[in-house]
Amino acid sequence: MRARYRIPLKTAVGITAFGAACIGYAAGVEARSFRLRRVSVPVLPPGMHPLRVLQISDIHMVSGQRKKQRWLRELAALRPDFVINTGDNLSDPEAVPEVLDALGPLMEYPGAYVFGSNDYYGPRLRNPAKYLAEKISGKHGLNGNPPVVGAVHNPWEGMRDAFDAAGWVGLSNTRGRIKLDGGQEIALTGLDDPHIKRDRYGEVAGGPEEDADFSLAVVHAPYLRVLDAFTADRYPLILAGHTHGGQLCIPFYGALVTNCDLDTDRVKGLSTHRAGGHESYLHVSAGCGTNRYTPVRFACPPESTLLTLLPRPS
Repeated sequence: MRARYRIPLKTAVGITAFGAACIGYAAGVEARSFRLRRVSVPVLPPGMHPLRVLQISDIHMVSGQRKKQRWLRELAALRPDFVINTGDNLSDPEAVPEVLDALGPLMEYPGAYVFGSNDYYGPRLRNPAKYLAEKISGKHGLNGNPPVVGAVHNPWEGMRDAFDAAGWVGLSNTRGRIKLDGGQEIALTGLDDPHIKRDRYGEVAGGPEEDADFSLAVVHAPYLRVLDAFTADRYPLILAGHTHGGQLCIPFYGALVTNCDLDTDRVKGLSTHRAGGHESYLHVSAGCGTNRYTPVRFACPPESTLLTLLPRPS
């Protein structure tokens, strides 16, 4: 008769306590340990003055998140040349006023924005293990599927109107321009969220605008079809969010999932992308929030990024 192996009681208690401590740290400490990352990118035309761009992403505001609101307001002290918001501002339909209050000081600066699926629809309760299962099966989260029937509508229209009134440029399947205090004109091309198949690249195809001082591309979710299109059209820089940097990562290993078809090696930070014989810089923000139903981060603290754009070597 086969003997049964039993875990000693002390070991079981220890494992349970360790797991509880990790969950407590992920939810109570790391998910609230906001930080600023600084990145330099050599993408400007030779001789152009450097530009400082603040990228904010995946705020996922829930009503009452006072520490996050204070931290976002304090980012205005960085005095960026312009701000790019790469979407998923909401995780609570009641939180629009708090998003606008938190971003109020930043809305004094030139800026542009795209929306993500969580701006349009309320979050759903979902087992985080399903993301890993879908990664293994090749489904990659929603993978461009429409939201589920009955999804809660978020009041995103008021947020859009406030951004527009502040002078921020909406980039949902369209182009726009920002004129900076120094007189430079930045041309931007943006897409609506590929994660729920709202992207329409055919409406913005054609590449950078020749008469602008600099052109960049903006999207919420960095799906490969979008990165390929932007890169083949010769955009020097693509800004995206959505991935949360993997959110629950393994120390010294990294992310397990990206919630899209981007590889985990590029789940956050600066990398490059090649398509159509061309190469673009890609910056993916790990974001500063979480879905309200999974309010945890591990080995992946919440962040915003100050990108310093530098001239390319001549």
